[in-house]
Amino acid sequence: MTTTRFTHNGEVRLAYEDLGGAGGEPLLLVMGLGTSRFWWPDGLVRELVARGFHVAAYDQRDAGESGRVTAPPTGHPVSALLRRTAPAYRAEDLTDDAVAVLDALGWPRAHLFGHSLGGLVAQRVAIRHPDRLSTLTSSSAMPSDAGPLDALRHVRPGPVLRMGRLHFPDTPEGNLALAVAIARILAAPERAAGPEDVREFVDREAAHGVASFRDTQAQSRQIGAKWSGGPLARIAAPTLALHAERDPLIRPSAARALAAATPNARLHVMPGAGHLLTGEHWAPYADELHAHAMSS
Repeated sequence: MTTTRFTHNGEVRLAYEDLGGAGGEPLLLVMGLGTSRFWWPDGLVRELVARGFHVAAYDQRDAGESGRVTAPPTGHPVSALLRRTAPAYRAEDLTDDAVAVLDALGWPRAHLFGHSLGGLVAQRVAIRHPDRLSTLTSSSAMPSDAGPLDALRHVRPGPVLRMGRLHFPDTPEGNLALAVAIARILAAPERAAGPEDVREFVDREAAHGVASFRDTQAQSRQIGAKWSGGPLARIAAPTLALHAERDPLIRPSAARALAAATPNARLHVMPGAGHLLTGEHWAPYADELHAHAMSS
């Protein structure tokens, strides 16, 4: 069992955990939109620790056990993405949250692995805080240079619309049913996701009194945060642009654009994988991160 720890970036409290592997290469995990650190599968963490990483994860602001930001209602996350002004905070604040966690861990530098929105945040950490990264791995994420209209070209609208129509009771049973429905949308199309793929995440969130995947207003604030911190061309860290071959949410064009715009970047498409990090791909993901870290 790991213990929740807390640090702050200004007035915002940030929850994080040391997930094991002390003495290994520091690796900070950054999870995606509307999810907490509890959505990193234990099995993937074990694979990373087995390859010599010292792994930690945190909850971004407005998710998990980290602080919520008070702001007027912002509507659907897609509408927040298209707004010209940030609803609550800047994208730079999200990058500074990650650095506050690195400081709390006592890590001057670390490898960063961000998935989905977490990959976008990790890209921006590399731009804003280049001295804090050993390597960057961005997985199934939008490229930071994409404006709202470019972002919409990279996203497949069908899954977004289907997720927006999901409604389940706010009960333990309803939370599991909602998570299963989300998993079935995000998994590779031929992969039949079920309760066994998400029960771990839902139970861990429930044990800590949270259900981040229900809070669409917090998701709108996260995705609506505006960035003015510079282009991908400023990234100095060795970069791995990972993308799931069968990702039903984000098109491979996103990873290609990221790799093309980032110096010293390598593109790798993960065969058979979907947007959901399912068990059959944990070892291949860990292998890619290890190879990237060792070659840098």
